[in-house]
Amino acid sequence: MEKLETSELQSRLSSLSVSSFPGITPKNCEGNPLNRLQSTDLSQTVIQPDNQTKMDDNCNNRESVKSTEEPSASLGKAEAGDTQESSTSHPGEKKALPPMKPASTWTSAALKELKTKLCQEKDSVVTVYRGDIMTVHVPTVPEAKRVCWEFATDGYDIGFGVYFDWSPVTSRAITVHISESSDDEDDDLEGPVVPGDVEKGSKSVANSNLGEILPVYRQDSHLAVQSGSHEFPGEGTYQLKFDNSYSLWRNKTLYYRVYYSA
Repeated sequence: MEKLETSELQSRLSSLSVSSFPGITPKNCEGNPLNRLQSTDLSQTVIQPDNQTKMDDNCNNRESVKSTEEPSASLGKAEAGDTQESSTSHPGEKKALPPMKPASTWTSAALKELKTKLCQEKDSVVTVYRGDIMTVHVPTVPEAKRVCWEFATDGYDIGFGVYFDWSPVTSRAITVHISESSDDEDDDLEGPVVPGDVEKGSKSVANSNLGEILPVYRQDSHLAVQSGSHEFPGEGTYQLKFDNSYSLWRNKTLYYRVYYSA
């Protein structure tokens, strides 16, 4: 029975032909059956051509190089920005001034002789009114090496200080400037004079080109002649300040002389 069914099945299969299936011709099936089997057999490993493998490798290499270069480029920009920012100076930063030698000062008991001599010279005796500051601007000159001063007052003391302006000299004339101050107080303050004591008449310096040689403080110019000198630190203008801003009631008669020394 089994042999009969098998023979009948084989006979039926042999009677069939490829042309019995619509859409399939013997040429299509017999031309290259391996291609058809290769495209449908999922168990086979697809082998890519050598040139395709190289192209894929090159693409992968370029992507990896790009990914590693981009962080370093951005890092370089950040470092450059940090360097540029650190090299720039802040607007509020104060410029350092050259060092200066201290002034030489001394006193003399020849108070009467100086007043008598200066009374005969023009503009050597002035009145510094209460609350005022008189500043004498003395520019440096090539013919000299030092600036010298001496002064005295009648009856009461006066504040005195010396500063140096490093700005270029535009005029060789000695000029006098009078300014008012609202920092008034009674003149009858007693006790020792301490340099830098604002209550005694010292003033802060706001000009960044102005160097301090002697701070403004009260001098006993009514008891002795106050004298001094300073060597030129370079080109600039001295500012000799006679400060009566601390006096609320009294004007001061000032006898002074400023001159150059080689």
